Amino acid sequence: MLARSAAGYDMGMTIDTEEADRLDLTLDLFERLARDPGLQDWQGLGIAVQAYGKRAKPVLEWLAALARETGRRFMVRLVKGAYWDAEIKHAQQQGLEDFPVFTRKASTDLSYLVCAETLLAHRDRLYSQFATHNAHTIAAVMDIAGDFRGFEFQRLHGMGELLYKVARDFYDDFPRVRVYAPVGGHEDLLAYLVRRLLENGANASFVNRVMDAQVPAREVVRDPVRIVEDSVPVSHPAILLPVDMFQQERRNSRGLDLTSPVVVGDLVREMAGYQTASCEARPIVAGREAAGVPVMVRNPANTDRIVGKVINATQDDVNQAADQAGHAQREWDECSGEVRAAVLERVADLLEENRAKLMALLTAEAGKSLPDGLAEVREAVDFCRYYAGQARRHFAGATLLPGPTGEKNELELHGRGVFVCISPWNFPLAIFTGQVAGALAAGNSVLAKPAEQTPLVAFETVRLMHQAGVPAGVLHLLPGDGDVVGPMLTAHPLVSGVVFTGSTATAKRIHRALADRPGPILPLIAETGGQNVMFVDSTALLEQVTDDVIQSAFLSAGQRCSALRVLYLQEEIADKAIEMICGAMDALTVRDPAKLSTDVGPIIDEPARRMLDDHCRKIGKEAWVSHRISLPDSCRGGTFFAPTLIGIRSIRELEQEAFGPVLHVIRYRASELDRMIAEAQSTGYGLTLGLHSRIEERAEAIARGSPVGNIYVNRNMVGAVVGVQPFGGQRLSGTGPKAGGPHYLFAFCTEKTVSTNTMASGGNAELLRKIT
Repeated sequence: MLARSAAGYDMGMTIDTEEADRLDLTLDLFERLARDPGLQDWQGLGIAVQAYGKRAKPVLEWLAALARETGRRFMVRLVKGAYWDAEIKHAQQQGLEDFPVFTRKASTDLSYLVCAETLLAHRDRLYSQFATHNAHTIAAVMDIAGDFRGFEFQRLHGMGELLYKVARDFYDDFPRVRVYAPVGGHEDLLAYLVRRLLENGANASFVNRVMDAQVPAREVVRDPVRIVEDSVPVSHPAILLPVDMFQQERRNSRGLDLTSPVVVGDLVREMAGYQTASCEARPIVAGREAAGVPVMVRNPANTDRIVGKVINATQDDVNQAADQAGHAQREWDECSGEVRAAVLERVADLLEENRAKLMALLTAEAGKSLPDGLAEVREAVDFCRYYAGQARRHFAGATLLPGPTGEKNELELHGRGVFVCISPWNFPLAIFTGQVAGALAAGNSVLAKPAEQTPLVAFETVRLMHQAGVPAGVLHLLPGDGDVVGPMLTAHPLVSGVVFTGSTATAKRIHRALADRPGPILPLIAETGGQNVMFVDSTALLEQVTDDVIQSAFLSAGQRCSALRVLYLQEEIADKAIEMICGAMDALTVRDPAKLSTDVGPIIDEPARRMLDDHCRKIGKEAWVSHRISLPDSCRGGTFFAPTLIGIRSIRELEQEAFGPVLHVIRYRASELDRMIAEAQSTGYGLTLGLHSRIEERAEAIARGSPVGNIYVNRNMVGAVVGVQPFGGQRLSGTGPKAGGPHYLFAFCTEKTVSTNTMASGGNAELLRKIT
């Protein structure tokens, strides 16, 4: 519609390519416009290409070929690039093999000149628009061009005026210069203008250096080819590749570029080999798979489809596993932290090698979208490698403590014994692996009970752990119904501790059961639920708010412990924010999670879906605003629930957490902020809290004063990274310590101090040596 409107007024329209992960989509869109018969007579179709991207030159060659094939001439705006820092961060977060952009400015400068040469070689089909404030670049382009036809320069309004005046005076016939002026309201342009100031104020910027009297002119205009040739290594050593992001601590988990058609094609083909295979999960006791009557495991996206079968553990299985675990624990504990760390690192490697199989199971059994499945495999890998590093650091041997001469005092850490690990269905690989890996790293043996809805991925994971070298007697798998197998495990006399992730109510039942047991007081490490809130004040950037709300409330079908449940909007921006959020909701795709285009998959099972239905029916009766997207017919065979927004007046209206894609919205006046924060805290939960504000002092004050485990400022509030954002709540939301944090393993161990009087052998030889 925009292109047809521009063509009707004979105006130019340039499509930007600002994000590397949308480049293929942008080029697909551009090609459709180029081939549209209704636009054939319009010569205003243009595209911006960023020279800092490593694909810039191939893109230009593709554009030239497309122009020739379609008989068109395109405008091509060549820029160096505006979001370099964001691309670096994104690649590191995604665990990509390399960066999509160059890491040295000289490489970008050189790429710009190579791209300029490519553009000018296709002047018959590509009208070049060189956007630059760099005198060296202008001179180089003029030299490459030879003559001054078929291209132009561009500068930003308010910048480069003197530079181009000098250029016109220097050249007899200088091309035209187009002034590029951003237009919009203050709130829309502020972030854009700040970025321009940061770019041009950077130490490496031509604009900055040319104004610095301390920098010689010859240094400012150094040949970028020579700079790149002299740079060893060519990539900047201070900018770590994604795999090396954590340096010596651990290797980062490998991700995939799910925006690449080639990468996705390979992944989908590999996953397809596992999706039709039927898996049968069984109890694994001392390495042996138990027999029994199987129960069907169904795909939540299509409940008629049988994904596999599961045989649930019996009391006899639990007794045998606990007995074997008790016998095997001592030898495992006596292994050094180095030995256990090496085993966990082999587990991580095997998880990555079996990524496609695990992702296929996560999609079929748990309804995970492909991005969510990939993220979960990566998190499981990160848990193993992070806890391996912690085991090396803290369990390598006794720590010598200071004390009086003639005495040796040592502190030792040991596993507690047999740990029960009870994991949830919403992260059946990541949390399952994290609990087990933490207990193993500290020297415990493990009885692992996965959620009854997701036994298959746990079964495959335990098999991989045994393959990696975890002794069969140390790790046992006991699937089954939580109300049946759970009490068997927590009541067993050989159990020394429990780690649990799930509802607060279940955690309290486990806590009472452990307290009522005879014998020693046992630890419970619990991560439970929450009424997670986000506050948005009138200074927030609503485009960013919208993206972060959608990701936090609706992706993963809202089935995350950390998901956003209650959104507080300051009344000045509430109507606009709701309008934008509802518009973004309407753009969500709800369907089979096996398709890459799916945004929201199914709810885990029918009881969970009915609970959400009942909640929305009840709470929605008094709603001051309500929005629910429509489900397509393809969702009828599964347990899908449409993303829903409901306006409420107080968080006290919510009797329990709605664990799904349901967002509650509350309006507040600026003067009510403190009261709203207090009201949110009155629920007793403290898992995650989000805040969108450009008032730094306010953000810091709220963060400091909130008894919440994880606080996120001006970003989404899901997807905590192991070792980066250790995860876990306070008060009703968990006992701590945080999973994926530096204190987690200590909850799984006991401490022993050994004090030896070295003088008992006849004297203090060490002291005598010091004074001679």
